[in-house]
Amino acid sequence: MLRWRGLDEVPADWGRCVLTIGVFDGVHRGHAQLISRAVAAARQRGIPSVLMTFDPHPMEVVRPGSHPAQLTTLARRAELAEELGIDVFCVMPFTAEFMKLTPERYAHEVLVERLHVAEVVVGENFTFGKKAAGNVDLLRQIGDRFGFAVDGVTLVAEHAVTFSSTYIRSCVDAGDMSAATEALGRPHRVEGVVVHGDGRGRQLGYPTANVAPPMFAAIPADGVYAAWFTVLGHGVDLGTVTSGERYMAAVSVGTNPTFSGRTRTVEAFVLDREADLYGQHVAVDLVERLRGMEKFDSVDDLIVAMGNDAKRAREILTTSGDVG
Repeated sequence: MLRWRGLDEVPADWGRCVLTIGVFDGVHRGHAQLISRAVAAARQRGIPSVLMTFDPHPMEVVRPGSHPAQLTTLARRAELAEELGIDVFCVMPFTAEFMKLTPERYAHEVLVERLHVAEVVVGENFTFGKKAAGNVDLLRQIGDRFGFAVDGVTLVAEHAVTFSSTYIRSCVDAGDMSAATEALGRPHRVEGVVVHGDGRGRQLGYPTANVAPPMFAAIPADGVYAAWFTVLGHGVDLGTVTSGERYMAAVSVGTNPTFSGRTRTVEAFVLDREADLYGQHVAVDLVERLRGMEKFDSVDDLIVAMGNDAKRAREILTTSGDVG
């Protein structure tokens, strides 16, 4: 898969393509349907498929300070798009100038002149251009004028719930990882670099990897979770943990109220493994919330609870098998 940042990276001899457009945060089941439609259309036409996403999130430019919690990093989005068969992952810098393009200029300058689209695949609620004035009907009219097709795809819904990034963020925020998993098609992932914490977990017999996620990352509600833990990369041995392999973990999200903590942390206790993980880029795939965050009367009570958490996490993850 090719990766472009901005339209300046489009090759001079670029031909026609099938394009799908969106933020695609989460690359959830609805997004997967859109992407798969674009990939299938491109293969049928014998031309490349292109996914166009945006950085930063358009909301941060339209209304500074309103950046939504981020379900997936750009790198993770690219990885998931590649798994779905996309040929080119194009990140458009979302600037104040880009935001001011009228729908007509947006379509002509970006889709026609630069990307030479033969077909555009978008969700039925797709909007584009200045003040989101363009919609699928207008895009079809422009397509008729410039010779490209438009496929407006019905949004994926189950149980009267339409799967959207906003809905999944609300699930994550509430700690409902089962609902998030159903909508995403896989557990919600929190990535980050392992940093030094206060070392208290090791003192209690449960050494944890203190994961520092990137800014805006969607962190679930405070509590303890069963999760899969992976050091990103491939084939490097770090103690009894190998990068690229997945391990069971119990993950604590919160402020450590038993010790009057104030800083919100994501701490992963990897079951049955020992490793020096400092500085490693890791992923935590959250499967199920075990309990809310509690303040215990004594350290001994906390240690008992942590033992129970590890046992329950093991049971849940063993049952869940290869979901993830």
